[in-house]
Amino acid sequence: MDITIHTTFLPHDDPDASLAFYRDVLGFEVRSDVGQGRMRWISVGPAGRSGTSILLAPPATDPGITEDERRTIAEMMAKGTYGWILLATPDLDGTFEKVQAKGAEVVQEPVEQPYGVRDCAFRDPAGNLVRIQELR
Repeated sequence: MDITIHTTFLPHDDPDASLAFYRDVLGFEVRSDVGQGRMRWISVGPAGRSGTSILLAPPATDPGITEDERRTIAEMMAKGTYGWILLATPDLDGTFEKVQAKGAEVVQEPVEQPYGVRDCAFRDPAGNLVRIQELR
């Protein structure tokens, strides 16, 4: 079987702030930007690597979601417990310094984890946890 990861989803509550983080702070390219106002679906990904994307999307837009579920999603986003992603780089320290210098909210500085990886973490404007792991 030949299966790849094409697109993953992260919620946003402010499309402009999320776009600025992924484009201007992480250096991703914008692949598409559709919709208007807060109802925008923005696809971003590593420059020059069109095979994998992140879809930044408004949360809880599925018509089958109840109002209680929408409230729960909003509460989880506010606490930063709803969405997260794991990225990777061969230069963790350099990447950390660049992302931090652009004003991203630092959750964890680079550290060797007891489970055998070295990583750091930031929050994006929607509260999503963005972990960056060092490629070895």
